[in-house]
Amino acid sequence: MKRFFKPVEKEGSFKKPALSAPSSSAPADGGSAGAAGEGEAGGKPEKKEPLKFLTWNANSLLLRVKNNWPEFSKFVQFLDPDAICIQEVRMPAAGSKGAPKNPGELKDDTSSSRGEKQVLMRALSSPPFKTYQVWWSLSDSKYGGTALFVKKQFQPKKVSFSLNRTASKHEPDGRVIIAEFESYFLLNTYVPNNGWKDDENSFQRRRKWDQRMLDFVLQLEKPLIWCGDLNVSHEDIDVSHPDFFSNAKLNGYTPPDARDCGQPGFTLAERDRFSKILSQGKLIDAYRFLHKEKDMERGFSWSGNPIGKYRGKRMRIDYFVVSEQLKDRIVACDLHGHGIELEGFYGSDHCPVSLELSPETSEPNAS
Repeated sequence: MKRFFKPVEKEGSFKKPALSAPSSSAPADGGSAGAAGEGEAGGKPEKKEPLKFLTWNANSLLLRVKNNWPEFSKFVQFLDPDAICIQEVRMPAAGSKGAPKNPGELKDDTSSSRGEKQVLMRALSSPPFKTYQVWWSLSDSKYGGTALFVKKQFQPKKVSFSLNRTASKHEPDGRVIIAEFESYFLLNTYVPNNGWKDDENSFQRRRKWDQRMLDFVLQLEKPLIWCGDLNVSHEDIDVSHPDFFSNAKLNGYTPPDARDCGQPGFTLAERDRFSKILSQGKLIDAYRFLHKEKDMERGFSWSGNPIGKYRGKRMRIDYFVVSEQLKDRIVACDLHGHGIELEGFYGSDHCPVSLELSPETSEPNAS
């Protein structure tokens, strides 16, 4: 989401999520990266691939580690997701000034970058995060970037970092991570903000992105779980104040096409393109599939600054979108923040969103 303010560094309150409680027998130590974790105890069948997911635009993972980590760690420990998708990591990619960058590695060639990396890696080596393997897709600077955490017992078949699914190529600004599992793809995206003007860094960039997303979903050979900051509120029900967002302007500028007018993320053009991606890609908005009514308390994932004209103005722009083949397996999809004081946002201006699927059913044995 395009920023209009300095995010409020305020700790949220924790409320028990709607997802099932974590197993008390979950392994405390996942071992080295890539090692196989232990299965669940107590006679429960071992999961073959992730079924519980969390997505969160952290609005700087380093700041969250410094200011909000104990509370967020408690939340993750309770929720016990199999996979965590993070957007706006805001840690620069490895590589010295003027040299090619490595978007898959954190920068550590200066004393300041080494210190920041150490702070972050120390947090991720402590419970509950040490039970996960981590993949990064980072920008050259402290902008954008995504991260994927997957429990070590669930090894993806392949991890790639661009919509063309080329493993070695990363999207500009580290906007994409794709993990392929046996029965589905998990896509983590930080979608470009639409901006306010019809230029190459705003409307034009977003149009190109949306077309590439449509092309991507149409060529997949297995179901998709797509999550992240999608930077669009699909329907009026997905914003707190539809008239406010429809009529929003920046410095009095009015785009030449009326369909591009309004708050980035809520223009008619963006919403129609998102509808097209869903319909042609045979995709389901998991939250709206379960929650049909507008929820003014808990129905939004982004909240404006409690001080100023955006006070109380909220949008749902963070999603889990799944292929129609998976819709009957959706157990829960919940937004974990509430209210205009950013309760449960853990210092970000976005709250975490979770998804739980039921296990894939096997065909019954013939009698």
